Parts: sequence; structure tokens; C-alpha cells
Amino acid sequence: MHPAPPTVRPVHFWFRGQIQSVTDQPHTRTILQWLREDQHPYGTKEGCGEGDCGACTVVIGTRDDQAPEGLRLEAINSCIQFLPALDGKALFTVEDLAQDGQLHPVQKAMVDAHASQCGFCTPGIVMSLWAERENQNETPDREALCVTLSGNLCRCTGYRPILDAAQAAWKTPCGKLARGPIRQALEQLAAKPSLAYSYSDKHFYAPHTLEELSRLYASNPQARLLAGSTDVGLWVSKQLRELDDIIYLGAVEELKQIHTTPESLDIGAAVSLSDAFSALCTEHEGWGSLMTRFASRPIRNAGTLGGNVANGSPIGDSMPGLLALGGHVVLQRENETRELALEDFYLGYQKTALQPAEFIRTIKIPLVKSDKDGRHLFRTWKVSKRRDQDISAVCAAFSIKLDSLGKIKDARIAYGGMAAIPKRAFHAEAELIGQNLSEEVIRNAMRVLATDYQPISDMRASAEYRMQVARNLLLRLWYEFNERLMPEVIA
Repeated sequence: MHPAPPTVRPVHFWFRGQIQSVTDQPHTRTILQWLREDQHPYGTKEGCGEGDCGACTVVIGTRDDQAPEGLRLEAINSCIQFLPALDGKALFTVEDLAQDGQLHPVQKAMVDAHASQCGFCTPGIVMSLWAERENQNETPDREALCVTLSGNLCRCTGYRPILDAAQAAWKTPCGKLARGPIRQALEQLAAKPSLAYSYSDKHFYAPHTLEELSRLYASNPQARLLAGSTDVGLWVSKQLRELDDIIYLGAVEELKQIHTTPESLDIGAAVSLSDAFSALCTEHEGWGSLMTRFASRPIRNAGTLGGNVANGSPIGDSMPGLLALGGHVVLQRENETRELALEDFYLGYQKTALQPAEFIRTIKIPLVKSDKDGRHLFRTWKVSKRRDQDISAVCAAFSIKLDSLGKIKDARIAYGGMAAIPKRAFHAEAELIGQNLSEEVIRNAMRVLATDYQPISDMRASAEYRMQVARNLLLRLWYEFNERLMPEVIA
């Protein structure tokens, strides 16, 4: 018999200099709806309603001992974030930037550089830049600013004036946000019991501990687990689905930890994609290309690696790399855990091996760093119609290990967008293992890919295009490493 759920209480968060207490709101009401319909600061806009355009960008503050004054600031999309997920956090909108009637340097720079046309998306651009300016003292280069603005797709004025304004904003001195008092307010909120919010017989739970989560989920296995809301939020905003009880993972501290052991990098299921990719890139440079191509900065700030893995989408961009490196998932149900290789986790289209009341606890990635002599090759690449904020046509990952003579002793190849699940290319791998690495051997493996995958045609790409791209990416691996890393083993 499981204990009763926690006592129902309001949602509490910091906004406009004070703690807000919210009741009588649907548990799937978005932050954007609350702002525009209840608070009426109309600077935050709705454009696409699915986290792509950036017109709805706001900044969230959370407790983080590693951040300045213990307060972490990150831009997120308010159109797909449910209001109860704000519990214990701080919220900032574009109206909070001007002080004593003076525009913030980011706002003034946008005006001076003529970087705004209709102005609809400008507040979102300003909020992305404000968060970056608060977190970064040195002026970023234009490439880094493009990454910052990857979640703000409006370009009425063209890219140049916006980037000019962004760089100019760093040259204008101004006082930064006093984070200390806000952190103190969040500490007071953190002392409150775990959130149990109720509206119209539907509940939103935000347990604080792994033990509390496992008990709560065991007693309510039909509840919807919610992590970053970058997918579930669209169920409500676009599909107009009605959700029953929700259990939010973002307040469980154990799920937000990253640990490095002698054997593996262990990433908690609720670690944000931003933090997860940062850790992955530290361990292996091969993740670098994908890190800035995976969605946008606001989506990576909100979304989680565990959510991407649990979703099981065939075009989830993290999975090919995790499969290629031999990733595992640690699953938990109540007090019991089990570990599965990631390729055994996916059973069919968006169908996983998760049992009732079971959840992903940790993603484990074996530590295999690039050898100085270049005998372990790892890369993951994404191909899509648009560079920023687009769904993959094909995402590929390769992990090739050589012996001292240049013979392939291990090969793991995985693709997204080529089958109903993220899937390894076992036949192509077998074609490589035991062979001396050469262009001929790579081209043989390219041909064998047709036995591993039978892709479909859809709005993103034709089946023929997908197969050609999949083959070409394998060839790209050969060209990239041919002379740069292994000249002594490749004749």
C-alpha cells in the first residue's frame, strides 16, 4: 500500500520582485497564456506556438551554486512550458529590462542598429541576448551569437543588423542583474514541500527526491511523466490533447546530476540537453557538430537527454551517437533498477521496453576518448533542410576502432530517420570489422546499408535521398580521417 500523495498547495515562483502564488489555473496552462491573458505584459508574443520562432522567449532563473551569485539564467520558450513547472523558479520578461525609464543596452542597440522591423519577434531576440549578456562578460564573436539566436528565427531586417546590435550591446556598460536577493527568495521556495497542484480533479506533481518520484509513480502509473516539455508541450498547444495527472521530473535533484566514473559518463535523465551536450563534448570532440545543430539554445535549455531518449522518436538526434558509443539506460521502478543497452530499449515506432511505473534514471555512455594516434574515430552528423531549428532528414553516428596495424577491430554505425526506430547498421558493421581501413572497404559498407535500412519518403526527404545521404556520410568519415589522423596506417 502506497502512502497518500503530498498535500495540495499553490504554485509559487518569483516574478516582478515578489513571490507569486498561483491557483485556479489549468495544470497545462502555459507560461505564455498566463503572461498575456492574466498579467497583460504584451511584449512576450505567440508566433508558432511550438517553440520554433522565439517570439515567446522569456528567461528563467534557477538555483545553481556554480552560477554567479548562485542564480542560473536561461532563455526558454514560454509557449510550450506549463505554468506549474515554474514552481521554485524566477521568471523574467522583456518588460523587466528597462530601468528608470532607460532602455537596457541590448534594447537600445537594437534600436540604434535598425535591427527591428515589425517588432513582433524583437522582444524574444532581446531576451535571448539579455540572458547571454548576463552570463557572458566578453563580447561573443558572430558565430557564437548565431548560436545564441538560433531559437529566434525572425529575420525581417536580415541577419547583419541584429548581429551588429548584439555586439554593440556588449560595448555599452551597464549594471547587471542583482541575483543575490532572487537566489535568497528561491531558497525560501525550495524549503516548501514538493508541489502537488490540483485543478478540476487533475494534478501536477513535482517530487523533490528520487524516492518520492518512484513512490508517486508506482501509485499512479497512468500519470504522464514530464521533463523539458519540448515535446509534451506541443501535444497541448498543437494537438489540443487533454492530459490527466502529470509528474514533473525537473525538481528531482538526483536526476539532474552528471557523474564521471572510470568506465562511463553517467547523465541523469532530467539533465538539460545544454548540460548533457557540454559534458559529452568534454569527453569526445565528435559531439561538437551536433551540439549546435540540435534544435535551438532555448530548446536545449529546457529539453532533457532523458526525455529525448524516452520519446523514442526515429529522428531523435541524440540517439545515433549514443548507440554508436554503446550507451545504456538505467531504468527504475520503485526500489528496483535494471540496465539495458540502448539498442534493446527500442521495440518499435515510439515503443520502448519501459514497464508500467518504470522510468529512465540514468543514461550511461562508455568513456572512449579520441586516442592521440587516432585509432578511435567517432563522429555524429545531422542533415536537414535548414541549419537551425529543423528536424533531421538523416542523423548519423560512427564509432570505428582500429588495431595497431590499421585493421578495424570494432565498428558501430547508427542512423536516425532511416527506420521506425533509431537503429544500428549491423550488416554494414560486419562488412567493416576485420578489414584494413580503406576507401574500398568503406564503399563496400556503403552498399551494404541497403540491407540495414528501407527508409520511407515524407515531407522532409525521399527514401532515395535518405539512402544516398546515409551512404555519403559514411564516405565523409573516410575523407575526414584519411590524412588528418591516420597517415601512418593508410597507404
